[in-house]
Amino acid sequence: MDLDDLDPNPIVQLQRWLDDAVAEGLPHPTAMSLATADADGRPSVRHVLLKRLDERGLEFHTNYESRKGHDLAVNPYAAAVFPWFGMWRQATAVGPVAKVSAEDSDEYFHSRDRGSQIGAWASPQTEPVADRGWLERRVAEFDAKFEGQTVPRPSHWGGYCLRPETIDFWYSQPDRLHDRFRFTRAGDAWTVTRLAP
Repeated sequence: MDLDDLDPNPIVQLQRWLDDAVAEGLPHPTAMSLATADADGRPSVRHVLLKRLDERGLEFHTNYESRKGHDLAVNPYAAAVFPWFGMWRQATAVGPVAKVSAEDSDEYFHSRDRGSQIGAWASPQTEPVADRGWLERRVAEFDAKFEGQTVPRPSHWGGYCLRPETIDFWYSQPDRLHDRFRFTRAGDAWTVTRLAP
């Protein structure tokens, strides 16, 4: 992979690789490993789904009261990695994270299936629960509560946007001499550097 193979705008390039992963039929092509850290710097990582990619950044949605929500409240930075191993590629984005607007959160929440909407009300994400039966009873309670009506978005659930300061593109090569390029934000522009593997 040479620099000429990459779009000068890394957001455009990331979308191209995402489109390639979808076209290739990779499982969960929009899944990204999201790393956050708490106020003491203790990291945690989990997979989330990318829901929007544009010049603003990478958007994902979750429970604000989850571990990642607590982490981002005190340390609003994250790293995301797309592990497209089936194509011998990965892309990494690092930068500050902020909540998206209530309107954007509402729009995505209401595009989800009803079961997922009820689940957002029923599950106190990351908190200990007695057993699965307890969770199933909560689902039944909220399903009955919102029967025959549109499920409103809970105030504790919504979107975040990671605004990349850097985006790395990695492409596997023989003898572990992989191709790596890092795009670094410089105001509204980007600079790019080839990195050693």
